[in-house]
Amino acid sequence: MATQVAIPLYDQLSKDFQQRTVVPENEDDTLYNWRRRAFDKFRQQGFPSIRQEDWKYTNLVPYLKEELQTDLPSHDYNEITPETVQKFYINKLEANVLVLVNGELNTSLSSFHGDGDVSIQSINSAADHELYRPYMGKEIDLRHDTLAALNSALFNDGLFIEVRANAVVEKPLHIINLYTSPKNIFLQPRHLIVAHKSAAVSIIETSANINNDAIVWINSVTEVYAEQNAQVNHYVLQSGLVNTREVNHTEVTQHTHSLYNNYTVTLPGADLVRNNLNVNLVESATETHLYGLYLGADHQLIDNHTTVDHRKPNCFSNELYKGVLAGNAKAVFNGKIFVHREAQKTNAFQQNNNLLLSDKAVIDSKPQLEIFADDVKCSHGSTAGQFNNEALFYLRSRGISESSARSLLVSAFAFDVINKIKVGALRSHIEKLINQNLQKWYASK
Repeated sequence: MATQVAIPLYDQLSKDFQQRTVVPENEDDTLYNWRRRAFDKFRQQGFPSIRQEDWKYTNLVPYLKEELQTDLPSHDYNEITPETVQKFYINKLEANVLVLVNGELNTSLSSFHGDGDVSIQSINSAADHELYRPYMGKEIDLRHDTLAALNSALFNDGLFIEVRANAVVEKPLHIINLYTSPKNIFLQPRHLIVAHKSAAVSIIETSANINNDAIVWINSVTEVYAEQNAQVNHYVLQSGLVNTREVNHTEVTQHTHSLYNNYTVTLPGADLVRNNLNVNLVESATETHLYGLYLGADHQLIDNHTTVDHRKPNCFSNELYKGVLAGNAKAVFNGKIFVHREAQKTNAFQQNNNLLLSDKAVIDSKPQLEIFADDVKCSHGSTAGQFNNEALFYLRSRGISESSARSLLVSAFAFDVINKIKVGALRSHIEKLINQNLQKWYASK
């Protein structure tokens, strides 16, 4: 068993699971035993350490030293009103809004409760759903991902979104995650998204920490299943405040002729953001696009780990991640592409580019290819650099201030990712947030 020095949370979580000696009313023996096996995996290895290759650049110990409450606050969140929620709407975005408070679906604050095309349930209420159980943890490797194992054992609540076959959902589903607690808290939400055959849906996730005084630690797992000919556009906007720490595990499974697009944008604020994004192409003729943009400032740590697993022939994947780092920010990018022997005619591309605005900013970038097929087209690359002085001089010579010139160059650098976002209101919202953060950073210099 791994030694968990200076992590009181480890003992607290162990006590929490020991208290689950009786199977809860909403769970049967199958689910409870699955939870128990998952916790055994976590207990054997403990929290990840820098001795593990996938965590060598991200040390979790400094972020786990405080006392953290693991039970959800026992109040009804009366301080969160519809007017409070509206502050986190995206201007001019026409969407169906789902509100989660500390990982729990709040139906009174949500404007959408499902219809004939989309079913919305909390994970707890869906625990015994006949269509829920076959998807639960099907692709996640709990032997190597101990935080996903911990979530599997002790997840609090979350969403189960099911899109029926042949349904084309016109409006995006906007999931607003709100976090509030008078004390430091450790939350473990779990989400499952299933797009059945020939379905099409867009999902936008945003978050806000309402109470900035307490530490909010989030260990989340999201599973996405795109069945035959289904299309899923998945947008994730991360703009947490100071004292927010989060590890997000997203596991995607694609079937034949399916399309999955992921857009992850991380902005300055949260102390720690770690995104584990795994895409499993389990059938032939699938298409995958992964776009990431991360802006780090102050002492922020942003870590993106992606895996695209090509198992069958005639699949296409394209990945582009870009980072802009200021102050003492640190970023990690580790992208893996696996091409199995059976996955002939695979096209897989990966690129990571980074722009450093400070001499103290750090990027650790490691793109990887493991190819066991011989009829493929695969490439990867990584770059890191500072401003092009000639371009900066050109803009200054045209009467543009230095801060404005630098902002223009950053916007041009990020354009390749931002321009891929298909929802115009969301794209404009992100551009506005990027400009605000750049102005704030240049004003503080």
